[in-house]
Amino acid sequence: METITAPVAARAVTTPKRRRRRPSLAPYFLSAPAIVLYIAFTVIPVVYTLGISFFAERLTGGGTLGIRETTFVWFENYLDVVSDSQLIAGLGRMAIYGIIAVPIMLGLALLFALLLDSPGVRLQRFGRTAIFVPYAVPGVVAALMWGFMYLPSTSPFSYVTEQLGLGAIPFLEPQGIYGALANISIWGGVGFNMLVIYTALRSIPRELIEAARLDGAGEVQIALRVKVPLVRPALVLTAIFALLGALQLYGEPLVLKPLTDTITSTWAPLMSIYQDAFALDNLPVAAAASVVLAIGTAAISVAVLLTVRWTTRRGMR
Repeated sequence: METITAPVAARAVTTPKRRRRRPSLAPYFLSAPAIVLYIAFTVIPVVYTLGISFFAERLTGGGTLGIRETTFVWFENYLDVVSDSQLIAGLGRMAIYGIIAVPIMLGLALLFALLLDSPGVRLQRFGRTAIFVPYAVPGVVAALMWGFMYLPSTSPFSYVTEQLGLGAIPFLEPQGIYGALANISIWGGVGFNMLVIYTALRSIPRELIEAARLDGAGEVQIALRVKVPLVRPALVLTAIFALLGALQLYGEPLVLKPLTDTITSTWAPLMSIYQDAFALDNLPVAAAASVVLAIGTAAISVAVLLTVRWTTRRGMR
């Protein structure tokens, strides 16, 4: 039997046990302000909106001079929302706007990102800045600027067409209002989406692109068969951002409303909700409409994610 020497035995005896680390409170302390703000400005308003959507004010006591009391009406407000013809018409107009704005915005963002990532392109920094600058302009300012450019009396585009004998361009008329609104969103949103896609392109290993060039692939083939598949997560992210922006259409039509009779106070769903809440003083119905719109937005976002995941798995087989 082997004997243990004295030094080894001494070390074995005197070696202290490892102390268990106590959980640090620093992460909770640092995240506490964000958590408090999130609860105060997101959780509590959502719970309050959901709560008042099940109530309504009713006259009790008979006659027109009865007492107004708040009563629990179950899903009556939601039934009023889904049967509101103005809100349904606003959803249809918002859908047309989204069909125009979202594909064009994402297509231009991807095109600009691929062009800036191509070899031999000069003034890349200037190009990135020039494309991104419109995103830094506040939405209200952009809508006002484009609104004056749409008015026949101040529009440089209509001035050119009138000099050519073609008449003013009907930007603010029913046949041109969707394109006019989509143009404002596209002009302001392409830069942000381009930057997201461009960042993803710069993270692609250069060895893959060089290998494709050695195999004889041209720049167009590399862009379509190598770069675009590898930046699919960024494309999905920008698609969801653009879709959420289209579902939240409010600022652009509200700013253009005084300039044209085409846009009414209920032209978009959020405008209709604002009208119910603050003009008609019907907060419960506005709250129910907000809940319905939020659920629809979440459902569309989940549907987009599931569709992308399904097509990705199918393509990998």
